[in-house]
Amino acid sequence: MYDEQSKHDLALTELRQRLSDWLATSGLDKTQLARRSGLGRTTVSEAFQPGGPMPSAKTLAALAKALGMPAEELLELRRTSTIAGAEPTPEAELGPGRPIREWEPHDLEVHPAGTTVDGANLPRQRPLPGYVAREHDRKLAEAVRHARAGQSGMVVLSGTSSTGKTRACWEAVTPLADAGWKLWHPFDPTRADAALRELASVRPRTVVWLNEAQHYFGDAHVGEQIAAALHALLTDRGRMPVLVLGTLWPEYERQYTALPSAGQPDSHSRARELLAGRTVRVPDSFDAEALAAATSLARDGDQLLADALRRAHVHGRVTQDLAGAPELLRCYENGSPAAQALLQAAMDARRLGVGLHLPHAFLIHAATGYLTDTDYDDLTDDWAEAAFAELARRVHGKQAPLRRVTARPPDSPHHLALPGSIPRPEFRLADYLEQHGRETRRLVCPPASFWSAAHATLTNPDHLDRVAHEAHARYRLQWAHSLKRRAVDAGHPTAYHILANWLKEAERHEEAEFVMRQAAAAGDPQALTSLATWLTNSGNDREAESVMRQAARTGDPWALANLARWRRETGDHEEAVALARQAADAGNVYALLLLADLHREVGKVQEAESVLRQAADSGRSQALTRLAGWRREAGDHEGAEALAREAADAGDSQALTLLADWCSSSGDHERAEGLAREAANAGDPQALMLLARRSEEGGQPERAEALARQAADAGDATTLQDLVFRREEAGDHERAENLARQAADAGSWNALTILAIRREEAGDHEQAENLAREAVGAGNPNALTWLGLQVMYGQGATHRKRAEVLIQQGADAGDLYALDFLVSWRQEAGDHEGAEALAWQAAAAGHANPLERVVSFRERTQGRMEAQAMARKAVNAGHANHLGKRRLTAWWPDGLDPDGTPTSPWQ
Repeated sequence: MYDEQSKHDLALTELRQRLSDWLATSGLDKTQLARRSGLGRTTVSEAFQPGGPMPSAKTLAALAKALGMPAEELLELRRTSTIAGAEPTPEAELGPGRPIREWEPHDLEVHPAGTTVDGANLPRQRPLPGYVAREHDRKLAEAVRHARAGQSGMVVLSGTSSTGKTRACWEAVTPLADAGWKLWHPFDPTRADAALRELASVRPRTVVWLNEAQHYFGDAHVGEQIAAALHALLTDRGRMPVLVLGTLWPEYERQYTALPSAGQPDSHSRARELLAGRTVRVPDSFDAEALAAATSLARDGDQLLADALRRAHVHGRVTQDLAGAPELLRCYENGSPAAQALLQAAMDARRLGVGLHLPHAFLIHAATGYLTDTDYDDLTDDWAEAAFAELARRVHGKQAPLRRVTARPPDSPHHLALPGSIPRPEFRLADYLEQHGRETRRLVCPPASFWSAAHATLTNPDHLDRVAHEAHARYRLQWAHSLKRRAVDAGHPTAYHILANWLKEAERHEEAEFVMRQAAAAGDPQALTSLATWLTNSGNDREAESVMRQAARTGDPWALANLARWRRETGDHEEAVALARQAADAGNVYALLLLADLHREVGKVQEAESVLRQAADSGRSQALTRLAGWRREAGDHEGAEALAREAADAGDSQALTLLADWCSSSGDHERAEGLAREAANAGDPQALMLLARRSEEGGQPERAEALARQAADAGDATTLQDLVFRREEAGDHERAENLARQAADAGSWNALTILAIRREEAGDHEQAENLAREAVGAGNPNALTWLGLQVMYGQGATHRKRAEVLIQQGADAGDLYALDFLVSWRQEAGDHEGAEALAWQAAAAGHANPLERVVSFRERTQGRMEAQAMARKAVNAGHANHLGKRRLTAWWPDGLDPDGTPTSPWQ
């Protein structure tokens, strides 16, 4: 063993020595080598580090190519350094996670199935039924194959509760166990906290397990940061390969991928980008092929599947049956009135933003309002204990409709429980019943007892904040304001700002300002900054500056920078400089850029350049790019180019674009193209686009197309689209279509869609529809709708039937906006019932604008009472924000009570 270890050490030492020798002769430093090889800086550094982890074969191949050395020499040394033919383990021992073979599927939240074995109660002791692969499994298997081949990837399965999403992910990753992969399931202390804390530490050959991904992407504070960190992980060549697997319910998928309405904040922009093209739908039921495969397994002795098929062979919901869904539903529908009330309160709590673990006191308080007067009068003193006991009984020995959960004791010394304290009991609703409640109760506004219970018993600021938003979305304004105030008092960091906006919308300006001042008085620098901005917008500039100075005195670097900008605008240069310096010293690197501009404005060029150097040393490589621009303006082209190259080596790909532009302007096209490709490889295709446009303008269409294609491959197909329309205008339709398809392959479907409309205008209806369908296949569900509108408004009423067919096809393809037009046309045709059904269909999919169309139409044609009845249904379902503030304020100036009656004036 000693001889083998010595041989291993010598080979690894020799490998690192050869790398160091070639690096020394190349004239590169490690930062430049990282840029040239496409590897992360940490990966490159570890490859040279004595005692560091063994570089992967892929890393060595990339380094050899960048250094111009024979890769086989390094790979042979790597093979020699591997003891007994086994893969080295240091890399696997770093980062979160543990070997896949050490995990039990039930620990990863795979639903238990069947009865317990020999009376065992632990989920891990229960058997899993045989597995039937379906279409989504094939897509998962493809992602696993790519992962084994060294490519990072991500797949999120979207489907309703108990459809087999988590089990499918488990089956997909088991082949990776033999390849030495790890699995990391972030969940402690919370899922979001664990993910954000350790995502940067994930190492190659790790499966990141994001079951119920709404707990990561939906976190109000760090959800977008988690999405950004996952994107960084997936694109970091130094940490490839990794595989990210997740599951989502469809309503969460729609929430995270929907574009925001005009004027609304884009709360899930990073999640939407991350999920694009990475979600796979899981059907609710087995098709004929899957049922046949399950039947075959049952015949071979799989008793769990045989039992499930006896109950589910007609509807095909085999996985739901295995998870106990029918029994859970039976418990709900046939339960005692008190048990039903508890379950309905729990369903409403989950769909309106309360956390997974529901407080005992909340459920009891809330449930009373769900009972009829007769059932309430029949309650006994021990009704709650009896109802909780009824709902704790397990179905098939697996799940209970509402089970008690035990909170883990906190590990932090700052959160230790007081001696003798007893944790408050909490309960979790079965997933299937939660899903059932979301579907069946989506049009129901909870009773007053629900909102009262939330106000009286909830203490988590995030839960209070979310329930307040849900109350506001249902136009229960009094409860919305009260709950938002509770969120503020509980310490929610931004609730005061929303509350102030609500009060301002309600024309309660004094109360709004009071809320802002109250938060500011508590010493919150962000609240002080917000109040100062508020006062500025109100025209109270003098007090605004006083408040901003108060925020600056807390040391808030953003307040200092804002104050510096204000002083600059008023011409107080000296104080602006002093404040910008303070902001920079407090950690605001952007303030250094402001400080540099301030110096340059008064001719202090040397001081300005010194500050930009300081900003560059603090990690802002863009400062060097700005300095390069200044040098070029001054005529120092050589110095400007040196600075731009320095900025590029420090990680600013825009500096390469700047260099490429300068070279192109001076006629050095070959060097410009090389720099443009280098910029594109670094993630900035702007230089290639610029060169493509110049080539087109210079009469070099072939070169322009080649550069545009390279830019599209690097992530920006804008120039390729421009060329499509140039070719189209020149009459070269075939070439235009081919370029449009190339743009679509690069992820940009706009050109195909516009070409479809132009073919329609030219009378080529068949090709117009073909191109529109190609655009739909490339990811634009709006293409058929736009084509239908062109038919409708371009050819007149005689073609209305064809237009409606196209727009209906657009709706079927997932274009929710198509339903806007269909709703209007149904109403005009007198089909009010059909129009309303389509409007609710759109609202259920996350697009509620058609509901406003129905309300407006009813008000015009049937009178206010009919319109108000429809509006109440819409606001009960949470769509108040889509019905128009002016209309709702005119009808119900103080909002609605939970029972739907107008709220009396309130203070």
